[in-house]
Formats: sequence, C-alpha cells, structure tokens
Amino acid sequence: MKLRVKGALGLIAASSLLLAACSSSNEGNGGNEGEETAPFTMTFQSLSDQPGAIAATEEIVAAWNEANADRKVEIVPAGWDGVYDKLVTQFNGDSAPDIIHYEAASIIPFAADGYIADLTEHIPDEVKSDVGQGVWDSVTVDGKIIAAPTEMQSYMVFANKKLLEEAGVEIPTGDTMSWDQLREMAQKTTTADQFGLAWGLKSPTATFMSLGLGFDGKYFEGTGDDATIRIGAGELEVPKRIGEMAFTDKTIDPVSLTQSGSEVLATFYGGKAAMTVQGSFQAANMVKDAPADLDWIVLPPLEGTTSADQAANPQTLSVNIDSEHVDAAAEFVMFFTSGENMAKLNQADALIPASKSAREVIATETKGEDGWDMTLKSGNHLTSAPFLFVNKYTQWKETVATPAFQKFLAQEIDIDQLGTELNAGWEQVSR
Repeated sequence: MKLRVKGALGLIAASSLLLAACSSSNEGNGGNEGEETAPFTMTFQSLSDQPGAIAATEEIVAAWNEANADRKVEIVPAGWDGVYDKLVTQFNGDSAPDIIHYEAASIIPFAADGYIADLTEHIPDEVKSDVGQGVWDSVTVDGKIIAAPTEMQSYMVFANKKLLEEAGVEIPTGDTMSWDQLREMAQKTTTADQFGLAWGLKSPTATFMSLGLGFDGKYFEGTGDDATIRIGAGELEVPKRIGEMAFTDKTIDPVSLTQSGSEVLATFYGGKAAMTVQGSFQAANMVKDAPADLDWIVLPPLEGTTSADQAANPQTLSVNIDSEHVDAAAEFVMFFTSGENMAKLNQADALIPASKSAREVIATETKGEDGWDMTLKSGNHLTSAPFLFVNKYTQWKETVATPAFQKFLAQEIDIDQLGTELNAGWEQVSR
C-alpha cells in the first residue's frame, strides 16, 4: 500500500475539508443563487453478493437517485474476494470509488494511512446516539470516525427444539444464557445416536477471540505497532470450555471440530446433533434449506463470567478522502444507513443492524420469528475488540493463532501449551 506521510495527514484532511466547504453549495443546495450547478455521479463500490442484499442495495440507491437527480450514485459491484488488494491498487492509481463498502478491521489500515475521510462532523447527534459506543469505537481511528457501521454478526446457538424437549431440557428464554447452561444441555441431549452439539471450528480464531470478550479475554493491549499480547485465563477460557465439552464430556461431535460452520449444518439438519453454534446469518440459510419438519430455534446469547460481549467487526461505508464530492458522499452514507434502510438490508442479509432504530424495525416486522428475537438481543452486546487496532494481527492470526487453536482441538497440545504458543508466536511476528 502507498503510505502517506503521517505529518501530512492533517494538511490533507484540512485541504479536503476546505475544498468541500468551498464546493458545498455546489453539492448540497444547487449552487449559489442565479447559478446553475453541473450534475455529477458518485461511484459506490458495493460488496453485497447475496440476491436479497443486492436487491435491497439497488432499491436504496434508486430511492436516493430519485430524490437527488443532480448528484446520483452509481453502484460498482465488487466481490469480497481480493477486495483488499483491489483497494490498494485503486488508491495507488487514484481510481478508488467515492463510497467504499468494506468492514471495520480491514478499512482501518487505509484510514490510518490517510486514504479515508473523517466523517465525524457529518454524522448527526441522533445517529451517534442510535449506535452503541462500542460499535463506534470499532470504526474510530485517532479520534475520527472513519466509517458508518452497517451490519454485524454474532455467534448464536441454534437448537432442535424437539430434541431438547425429549431430553427434558428447560429451554432458556432470558436475555442471555450461561456457558454452564450450554454444557448441561449438551450433556442431556447426547445419546448413543446423537451429539448434544456440533460446532464447526475449522477456522476457530475469530470464534474464540470474539466469545472470549465475555470472559474479559482481550488478547491484546495497545494499538498499532505498539500493541502487546496478553494471554491469560480469560483468553484461554473459551477453548478450555470447548475442550472440556469435546474431550471430557464427549458431547461435541469430534468431526465437526474439523468442519466449517456450513458443513456442520447437514449434521444438525439430520438430527444427529441437538444444537449447533453458527454465525447469526445462518438463520437465513435455515429458513431456505432446513427440512420442513425441523423445528429449529435460536437460544439466548452466551454470557461469560464478565459479560455477553462479542467482537463487533461491522460492515462499513467509508468515503474516499480524495473524492471530489466528500460532502455529498457523506450525505449518501447517512441516507443509506438510516434505520429504515438498514432494516431492509439486514433482513435480506440476516445480519444485525448497527443501530437500535433499525433493530426495532426488524423486531416489529418479523415479530421475532426465525430467531430474530434472540439474534437482535445479541446486537446489544457487540462491542469493539482490541485486535481491530493491532497492525500485525492478521499475520499472527493466520500464521500463529489458527494453527495453534487447531492443534489444541486435535489434542496435540494442552491448554497451557496453547497459551505458550500464542505468546511465543506473537513475539516472533512482532519483531
């Protein structure tokens, strides 16, 4: 990536704001009195790849264009695969879109390097108060909001209601449930013919680190190149509990530990597991693909010893700092992320809106069906995670954490050795 000199970032931002201020009459109010304003079109690189989400995005953009004929938005479709490298090329070639769809963890490096506009002053107070501070923290760099959060996911427990009832399980209905409750339900529903739980942990790092927040497992302290690793009891609690269920209780299907979440669904659909832990978005797939006679439900969010927090890594909309229409692009971002529009998009994607108002719209429209009641509750516990702001996190995740977690799940190392490998690996990566 082309790096912009840190000392010049303030000048660049100030210049952009000055240019925006000078041209604001052209962008916002049709120009000065007696003057005509030339219409313009802004490019919006969208990563939506599901039919429902694509349709919702097109509908939102069409509504904007109808109301803003002189400053239209053109969707530029782009898939998630390879988008980071694509953005690097676009920024280096001065061809980046005006409006950028991405995710918090991946857009932060571009913001730190000075490619992303500061949206702080473009976000109304009522919008700021509509989104939890922890979510805003996940899109804030050096005190500047560099993206508007759109949709998020959490890890939820999906259950076969019939199998739970046959095992005499009292189905939790509160705002959260404990890990001890999950373990007890898995024990009661494990029989000679079925496991209590199938959990796709082929790529376990994100799951372990996200759910680890519930045990105050933060993994890192500090930011950027100054970050240090912290592996203690809280960080190891989630793998420890999963290990106890899998290897001591033998209530987790061992095959599922080597599978992806999607691969595990066949086991759940076939009645060979009473429960499965999945990304909340899988509810949309269950609505379409689950057997008609499968009475599946979503259980309350898991709560650790300190909270029910999970890591918020929201999808985001950002504005290219070199756009000729920063003000108009920021206004479009606010339009796109309104409660009504986010409810429309998130229902299509089966993801959790960042804003409380959008969650309320979905709760009303869905009446909590198809697991929305519990999924939306989990949205109240999504918060910023320290790893989002660690420069070498991705390298550590891919080369150290994931292989170490996989060895632990394969019983090649114990929990103490896991902690040692995570610490030692970071020392090597961060040199």
